[in-house]
Amino acid sequence: MRRVEKRKKLDLERIVFIGRTYKEYIDMFSLSEDELQGKKILDCPAGACSFTAVANKLGLDVTACDIAYYHSGEDLKNKGLQDIEHAMEHMQKVQNNYKWDYFYDVEGLRKHRLSALQDSANDMREFRERYIPVTLPSLPFKNSEFDILLSAHFLFMYADRLDYQFHMKTLNELLRVTKEEVRIFPLVDLEGKRYVHLDKVISYLTDNGCRVEEVKVQYEFQKNANSMLKIKKG
Repeated sequence: MRRVEKRKKLDLERIVFIGRTYKEYIDMFSLSEDELQGKKILDCPAGACSFTAVANKLGLDVTACDIAYYHSGEDLKNKGLQDIEHAMEHMQKVQNNYKWDYFYDVEGLRKHRLSALQDSANDMREFRERYIPVTLPSLPFKNSEFDILLSAHFLFMYADRLDYQFHMKTLNELLRVTKEEVRIFPLVDLEGKRYVHLDKVISYLTDNGCRVEEVKVQYEFQKNANSMLKIKKG
């Protein structure tokens, strides 16, 4: 097993370990704590997001998975600190591609990213079993193991480097391990354009018995990234 894990392990330099806060998750997925109570939830891929850490403190049942978790928590925290500083330097040059009513300015954004990293790193140190290393498009979970699955800033965003087949294999795997519903945010690529195959994806899901809805959300940081896909299994 160890040999297999080593082969799957992605070079730490190639991982960008930056995450969103619990509050951002609530807003970008239009969630309420009431609807999450008593549900088993998977965040995939979770990166340095603090949703798992904060949600479990609030009595929710959340598991995180990501390829990054093949690395140690301490290495990931150090990488995250470097990545945040690098991202903030870059952000100064491209501020016009973003809406700033949520974070106000680059310093506000840095505080959110550092807060998410700190919370996730602390939780990983204390509850490592919540952070499962995975290599998409396959997941090491049973069929319908989770009630709700949340997937942020991965599918659809990287349309330039993840092809349609990868998207569909991953989406089918997310649906396999989920009993009730999958939510995906956002629905645009890195340039803020609607994912080119989204209508084809929605048709496929509908044909396979899912109820699919594009939902406008309160959260918009990258311009045009203000909708999520809510997929309810039949």
